[in-house]
Amino acid sequence: MSSKRPKSRVSSGTSKVKGKDKKNENNFPTPDEGAPESGHPEYIFPLVLTSATQELFGCRADEDVTGENPYKLLKKEDIIQDMKSRAAVSDFSPVKQIVLEYPEDELLLVFDRDFTYGQGFYLVLTEEAKGNMLKSPVQGDDEELVEDEEEEDMIVPKTPESHPWISLGSEQEIEEESVTESRPRLRYKISPLMRHCGAPVCFSDRSALDGKDGYVECPSYEDKSFSIRQMERHTAVQASGDTKHSSTQTLWKYPKNMCTQYEPREFSPEEKEHHLRSENMKNFITSVAIRFEISLQQNHIADVFCDDWMALCEDDGMPTGKTETQLKEYQSFMDLHFSKEKSISHVHWHPTISGVIAVAMTERMSLEERIDNSTKLLLNPPYILFWSFTDPINPQLQLECPDDCLSFQFCPSDPNIIAGGCMNGQVVLWDISAHVERLQDTRSGGKNISNKLDKNNAVPVVRYCAVSGIENGHKAPITDIQWLPETFEVSRLGIPVENTSRISVQIVTCAPDCCVLFWDLRPPRAVSQSLTDVKQKSEEKPLENPQGVPNTFKHLNLTWKPLIRVSLPKIGSSGEYSPLKFSLRDNTVDYITGDKPAQITEREEGCGFAQLRVPSAKEQKPLDNISTKLYVGTEDGELIYTDWKMEKDNDSGRLFSAKPSHRFLSHHTMINTVSRSPFFKDIILTVGSFSFAIWKEGVTSGPILLSACSKMMCTVGHWSLSRPAVFFIGKEGGNIEVWDLLQNTHEPSQTQNISTAPITCIKTSSTSAKHHLLAVSDRIGTLHILQIPWTLRKSSNSERQNVRKYFEKEEERLEYFEKRQIKHEKQKKEMEAEQLKKKTEPVIPLKQEEELEAEALKEYEQFLALGKDILKNMGLLTETQDDSDL
Repeated sequence: MSSKRPKSRVSSGTSKVKGKDKKNENNFPTPDEGAPESGHPEYIFPLVLTSATQELFGCRADEDVTGENPYKLLKKEDIIQDMKSRAAVSDFSPVKQIVLEYPEDELLLVFDRDFTYGQGFYLVLTEEAKGNMLKSPVQGDDEELVEDEEEEDMIVPKTPESHPWISLGSEQEIEEESVTESRPRLRYKISPLMRHCGAPVCFSDRSALDGKDGYVECPSYEDKSFSIRQMERHTAVQASGDTKHSSTQTLWKYPKNMCTQYEPREFSPEEKEHHLRSENMKNFITSVAIRFEISLQQNHIADVFCDDWMALCEDDGMPTGKTETQLKEYQSFMDLHFSKEKSISHVHWHPTISGVIAVAMTERMSLEERIDNSTKLLLNPPYILFWSFTDPINPQLQLECPDDCLSFQFCPSDPNIIAGGCMNGQVVLWDISAHVERLQDTRSGGKNISNKLDKNNAVPVVRYCAVSGIENGHKAPITDIQWLPETFEVSRLGIPVENTSRISVQIVTCAPDCCVLFWDLRPPRAVSQSLTDVKQKSEEKPLENPQGVPNTFKHLNLTWKPLIRVSLPKIGSSGEYSPLKFSLRDNTVDYITGDKPAQITEREEGCGFAQLRVPSAKEQKPLDNISTKLYVGTEDGELIYTDWKMEKDNDSGRLFSAKPSHRFLSHHTMINTVSRSPFFKDIILTVGSFSFAIWKEGVTSGPILLSACSKMMCTVGHWSLSRPAVFFIGKEGGNIEVWDLLQNTHEPSQTQNISTAPITCIKTSSTSAKHHLLAVSDRIGTLHILQIPWTLRKSSNSERQNVRKYFEKEEERLEYFEKRQIKHEKQKKEMEAEQLKKKTEPVIPLKQEEELEAEALKEYEQFLALGKDILKNMGLLTETQDDSDL
């Protein structure tokens, strides 16, 4: 036994303080510590390492490097060799000069699991920072222990005193860990029947597909839900004295069921009348009436439920130091094979998986070029590519399209279902349920993705589940497609009814063929069939599916027909409008929708779209709170306000579409954007030709804001999801204009160049409160991911109210302008009538010049006489002065 005694509390506390001071002398943050939002220190450089680079250098995320052990030393020669072999594709090319000038042979790479500096890894650039990060805190503790041992050598040893043993529960743990037999062991004996012993055995060939009892293969697979983790077991031995078990119990009494009930005690009518007429009641009311009135006035003047402290700390989240105002490029995606000589027609973020975005690739060809190269287009089908932030080089998934897809959207109730509109007028449906795990694998560095690739490292291709018939769909390219929310559906008469299944089952599409179509995903009602047809159908074998296409929408393939066809006849003339974009009041595009995991699991368990049926008209409950009005942007730059409800002809009984109620002409060419504000359902943004306009539903006199014509054509527009006053406008020259209605309404608050080609689509996404991204695509097939600065994503508490007041003020201005215009027209008509009246009156001959001069002289003399009378009455003129004047 050592003669040293434990350290005193004072010495231990002093050593702790010393160790903390030593730790704080180095200002080098660890991966667990936070970093300022403005940037990273100068002695590190954040890097993005692909899965191939991590495998090459042995720094795979969450395997070779973890949050507890984030450090990895890389040889300088290996980094230089990688930069030579892969050139600009190497992930270390941004720090090439720094690596060449580094004096030591090894560089320190740190795994940043929480993305503190914006990327997954960062490289330490100086020797001092490397030494301080790798310095173990145990060395400082050893030096303190040596100093303490030297001080304790001088202390006189003391014999330890014995103390009685105190139980802390260890004997109970030992008893629980021990194994005891609670019953005698069972013994079994198994032997075959004697008549089967020595019998001959005959083997023959048999197909595994012939019967139910055929060969069944059960390959092993990795199941993340049931993983066995190795646990540590703590064992201990302790000496103890003899123990005695005793127990006690309180006196048990016979239980008895009891219940109680109360009722209010009320005054009788005679007692109520007596109390109301009593003097005590009058005196009480008279004494408290003044205080009661004062309290009511105070409640009316000030809002007692308003938190003043929260209002004062409105701008506490503002970053200190220099604030970034420009859009900063976060990442860009472009594939050398699928993006070559192609354009991006539509972009959409995945609604539930963060960091995944889908883009639709289309050919950059005119109609004549498409006709000449029709054979080539048939052999090389277009795709919708899924990109992930973890791998900026290779797409994660490909959706095969029958023709170029101009618009697509995820299902709001099940993000695994995607609907798209093609250039040939067909509506396409995909089901990516089998590849969700691949898209969700974004934080593991691609370790699971590498196991799923084939020998050629090809990206999985998903074929479409169903496509509408060409003869029943649009006769022109589908330019816009939207899902109806899961809260309602539309009947054959266009009436909104309740959706009892709570699954989005209807789609709305539009094309320049002068109609808007409503589609239903559920199978149509089955026609009565004979018994022989049913028997033949049951005996038919299921068709083989070699390409692995899901059978989710097998009932719709090539037989899908629209539910409603809404035409757009012109107002006051013959012909129809050609729609390009539309906006419903209750939609799933402009508003943020929450996740629906419960509905997804239900569909996976068997409640698919094929099992749903269209309810009868008697079972459908109409909804009066759903608006059936929609705005439609046309090829001629007109904005149409119409109703999708169908009307019935009294004579023939046929259904037809009513004419639009209003038509507005504010753009010179086709409208490419009709989008509602995510904060105000009655505010619509339209973009077309060289200007944009903001409309308010219900205001029929014109737009509440119309921009001046710009030098470049506007190609697309999009509202901000975090600030009500901000929206983005894409230009033909590759610029992005940021408009802030609370700052300027006549010019953009800032303009930034993104690409050399025209901008085709803009979409925003918010992964967290401090991480908002803007996806911008161009005509040459490049997708740019931009990081939105703090000034454009942080909204004040009163911004929404201020924007609403601005819209109301502009609405009042339009009403005043309309009234003034009506008044001016009325005055103009009155002036014209007066002039016409003067022309019809007889002409009066003019007087002679002598008579006119005599009348003028007489009026002048009367004026002088009046002036003299006034001066006399005031005492300023006497009679003598008057005579002298005369």
